[in-house]
Amino acid sequence: MTKKVHISKIKENKKNPRVIKGYKFEKLVKSIKDFPKMMELRPIIVNDQNIILGGNMRYKAAVEAGLNEVFIVQAKNLTPKQQEEFIIKDNSSFGEWDWDILANEWEIKELSDWGLDLPKIYFDEDKEPEIDKDIFDHELDTYINAKIKQITLYFNAEDYEKAIEDLQTIRDKENLEDNTQVFKFLIDKYGL
Repeated sequence: MTKKVHISKIKENKKNPRVIKGYKFEKLVKSIKDFPKMMELRPIIVNDQNIILGGNMRYKAAVEAGLNEVFIVQAKNLTPKQQEEFIIKDNSSFGEWDWDILANEWEIKELSDWGLDLPKIYFDEDKEPEIDKDIFDHELDTYINAKIKQITLYFNAEDYEKAIEDLQTIRDKENLEDNTQVFKFLIDKYGL
């Protein structure tokens, strides 16, 4: 259940591995000032001791914006392991943007102002991007149509070690050069 509390009642989580710095943090502060209702619609998640599990950066930005109260949801009865898992999963991005829709249906300046990370091939992370629609469209096309793409897989520590061993076993057994070839082999062998 969402409730409104004085900002001093909640505590920053010092072990949260996600940070926002520089102009991106400034944009977050600005977005909270410009659209404070967002803090109610997306409350900060805290544990039984009011330590933040989700929303550390929004909390910092709310402090910077001068808010006295914030909305929270208290996640009760989570084990320490579940709290750790929540922190990571809350900060993981499982989906991906459809860049064609974004480029055709949204204003690029608004997307940037709202905090969307536009392709890094064009923007300098330490500075506010200067948006030139023609350059952006060209760079976006290059990004979307790149000949080399990347797949990122996430494992817990134990599964990661096993996956690395299994990939090496398949590489050796099938005389393959790298893990890309292993994945192609597995897709060819088991794919639909």
